[in-house]
Amino acid sequence: MSKSADLNKEPEEVASMFDGVAKRYDIMNDLLSLGQTKAWRKKATAIIAPTSGMKILDIAAGTGSSSRPLADAGAEVIPADFSQGMLDAGKKRHPDLKFTLADALNLPFGADEFDVTTISFGLRNTNDVQKALAEALRVTKPGGRLVVVEFSHPTNKVFRKIYMNYLMGFLPKVARRLASNPDAYIYLAQSIQAWPDQEELAAKIEAAGWGSVAWQNFTFGIVAVHIAFKDKL
Repeated sequence: MSKSADLNKEPEEVASMFDGVAKRYDIMNDLLSLGQTKAWRKKATAIIAPTSGMKILDIAAGTGSSSRPLADAGAEVIPADFSQGMLDAGKKRHPDLKFTLADALNLPFGADEFDVTTISFGLRNTNDVQKALAEALRVTKPGGRLVVVEFSHPTNKVFRKIYMNYLMGFLPKVARRLASNPDAYIYLAQSIQAWPDQEELAAKIEAAGWGSVAWQNFTFGIVAVHIAFKDKL
């Protein structure tokens, strides 16, 4: 799959790609993030502020790294992903979590079910961002929140150039040496480069029907967390 990334991905192709890298995905994510993945997840968990009695849908949960701290805080969490390979790896690591096979564009849940719907590093891998955001809105309770954690655009021009050169230069070389499917990580790097910046993503979230959209940058904007609310009835 050595091709330039675009935002019109076939779901089966992306699912197959993640099936192939599931076992080492968390390790390779550390390379994508310059070693900041755990720190980002900790900050995102603090923003979600999980508590006992809260029901959370974690879309694109992969192996459950983002779901684990939510569950440990007492929330009822459903880790959902469309890659069976990721789910299988997650079940081995976290057998107590309710991993569910789910397509972000057609979620197998009823309307108004969740207090928080979150998606970490997965929105850009859907082939219809607006539909994914609309589905997240549908399953979230009135007054509930959306929390999107996603790679974004560093706000400093010099640092942005350095980071993008790292993604497209050094990372592919490392992936070819360490990864079983290096094309998957090259594709991920390209998808980050092609992804909308913070303001553009906020506009997409608002266009999907969410209100009070705001964002917070992590590590100079390598990652941005977008927060939005579903209007109360």
